[in-house]
Amino acid sequence: MKRQITRFAGMIVLGSLLVVSSIGCVAAKATGCPTTVAIRTRNAYGHRPRFEAYNRRIRQGHVNLIFVGDSITQRWDRQGTQVWQKYYSNRNAVDLGVDGDRTQNVLWRLDNGNIDGISPEVAVVMIGTNNHNDTAEHIGEGIIAVCQKIREKLPQTKIILLAIFPRGAKPSELREKLAKASRMASTIADGRMIYYLDIGNKFLAADGTLSKEIMPDYLHLSQKGYEIWAEAIEPTLSTLLSEN
Repeated sequence: MKRQITRFAGMIVLGSLLVVSSIGCVAAKATGCPTTVAIRTRNAYGHRPRFEAYNRRIRQGHVNLIFVGDSITQRWDRQGTQVWQKYYSNRNAVDLGVDGDRTQNVLWRLDNGNIDGISPEVAVVMIGTNNHNDTAEHIGEGIIAVCQKIREKLPQTKIILLAIFPRGAKPSELREKLAKASRMASTIADGRMIYYLDIGNKFLAADGTLSKEIMPDYLHLSQKGYEIWAEAIEPTLSTLLSEN
């Protein structure tokens, strides 16, 4: 009798896993995200409070500019604070970066409140470096899926899609893979609603190396790095915000 109960319980668990797997595949296809990449439905990195704080801020309205991304975007509120105040404090801007996020995590956030009920003029998107274990093709597809999701939910919002920033002290295979992914993602830019900018070289020395003065850990930006970012996108951003 115990064996029968154990076997029955095992069948229920297996059946549940198959259902969850099927739902994940369907969701991946629906969002355009590569089916080989899982879509996270819980924030495994402990940033649920930040996600919920973003939703509370978004519900307040008065949002004209959003920055969507991972920890590099999130740290506008740390290393980039002074630069943010200089460039964005008077533009009703909201930072929607979350530490550790990959493309699929951003897709989930966009579907779960982070951009509900708003219609900003511009969204600045820089995502993909945390997908570094995926293929360039899958990373590129994931970035495109993020842009498509923003276009779906915010049809009046123009997107500035940034190439993934260079990482690592010196040129490497990883850097080239991320650059390839960015080039693939750039194909979604139409010069009307989506604008692609590759500002990576502005962080690099002439020999392709990264300075700790700009990226202390060769991934995250210093205050100087955020100044470079802001200055590099300002001409395009100002134009799209109808400020010229």
